[in-house]
Amino acid sequence: MTAILLDIDGVLHVSGEVIPGAPEAVRALREAGHGVRFVTNNTTRARARLAKELSALGIELDEREVTTTPIAAGKLLQGLRVLPLTMASVHEDLADHVTLVEEGAEAVLVGGADETEETSEVFAYSNLNRAFGALREGARLVCLHKNKWWRVGLNEARLDAGVFVAGLEYTAGVEAEIVGKPTAAYFLAALDELGAEPGDAVMVGDDVEADIGGAKAVGMRGVLVRTGKFEERTLAAADPKPDAVIDSIADLPALLEEAVAARS
Repeated sequence: MTAILLDIDGVLHVSGEVIPGAPEAVRALREAGHGVRFVTNNTTRARARLAKELSALGIELDEREVTTTPIAAGKLLQGLRVLPLTMASVHEDLADHVTLVEEGAEAVLVGGADETEETSEVFAYSNLNRAFGALREGARLVCLHKNKWWRVGLNEARLDAGVFVAGLEYTAGVEAEIVGKPTAAYFLAALDELGAEPGDAVMVGDDVEADIGGAKAVGMRGVLVRTGKFEERTLAAADPKPDAVIDSIADLPALLEEAVAARS
């Protein structure tokens, strides 16, 4: 493998708690000569902050190695007037590309959800109505992702922004454009930055649909970790299946070494 795409939430940490062995695994991947890129559907923090948080957990990286959906969305909507239903923290990743507005929007951009009071404000009825009005006037509906839920701690699940995206699609009679995983464009953009082809790359994630299914659809291999939002029942129902399932990212360097040895 020449390119390794690593999901962040659920793979490198869960709710800010580093996965044991994650920093060492990332270091080992680099030492083995693999190109590494961090790809995330996180929509509550800007790229610079994500990079700092990973560094604080002991994971060595450059900010430019992090691929985020807000940056991808900004490039997609370049030059447009955008009504953002997103956390304010990601506005800095959008502002270089679009004009953020409350009225006269050419596109409605829906971000992710968390348990903070800010989420309640972002998805307040008045804001959803404003978005609905813009969509009725012809604005595009774009979402950073359409995730159904996310993991809190070890065993608790919480609704994600997919519920709001589906509601706006239903009421306005439109279909959302998805920017992040599992879209092909998102994976291919990350590989392009590494100068790699899908056949020479592997995606490592905890979401068998968004991470593994999306990656395999573009010709990548997929490795699923049993951390984060992993569930046995979801794996059993998955189509396509991952190429490998490991307990955590700590097992990834050994898995890749075995794959290389098998080819020799």
